[in-house]
Amino acid sequence: MSDKADSSLARMLGVLDLFTEQRLHWTADEISEALQVSLPTGYRYVKMLTDAGLLQRAGDAQVTLGPRIIVLDHFIRQSDPVLQHGIPFMKELVALTGFDCVVSSLLGTQVLDTHREYSSVPADLSYGRGRPRPLFLGAAPKVILAQLPTGTLHKLMDAHGPEIAAAGLPTTWPEFRRYFSRIRKAGFYFSNGELESSLSAMAVPLLAFDGRVIGALSLVSAVQRMAMIEPSKLVPLLQRAATDICSRLR
Repeated sequence: MSDKADSSLARMLGVLDLFTEQRLHWTADEISEALQVSLPTGYRYVKMLTDAGLLQRAGDAQVTLGPRIIVLDHFIRQSDPVLQHGIPFMKELVALTGFDCVVSSLLGTQVLDTHREYSSVPADLSYGRGRPRPLFLGAAPKVILAQLPTGTLHKLMDAHGPEIAAAGLPTTWPEFRRYFSRIRKAGFYFSNGELESSLSAMAVPLLAFDGRVIGALSLVSAVQRMAMIEPSKLVPLLQRAATDICSRLR
């Protein structure tokens, strides 16, 4: 494929990146302007993506994401090796602790929850499968970030200065690096009302055979329920489950 074709395909797929929680509907004219392409090109992108089921008409000349994405998400759930091997261990953790169990992944620069096993008293989580989480708040993102190579972590800091400051994290590189080094050394992170004031979470990393971080495993509950148990008692349970899951990925 030529460089020109590669570039055109990348721009067309960039249409999908325009859709966010804050902006769920677009017109072809608005898409053309956002991508800085001609109107005929923008309309062609919309038609091709609509024909593929990745977009659908929503009235008033607007389009939104299409049903093919739901089908693809079903296939992802079926093929995700972490879920294939991890769900039985997540169910066991729920039975042992009475807390919800969540697995999260880092996809690009977004942390996403990919599965949740519910306890008999489910936590009132605002985030769920597919909704990007804040990158610098909460247990799961922090244990994931703590496992990243130093260069990758430095690039994230350079690109997300305002978010880091808003999260109350160190804003100088030496202190920022030390903060996450401490989490990495501990092997877990406990957040208490950090992401959502009513929730507590304990998380450990999920590591591939080569040491690369592929996600996080967390136990989540209301702050009041978590206060009834010493959080450190959850760490060996989570670490054992994470080890069992990751050993099966190898």
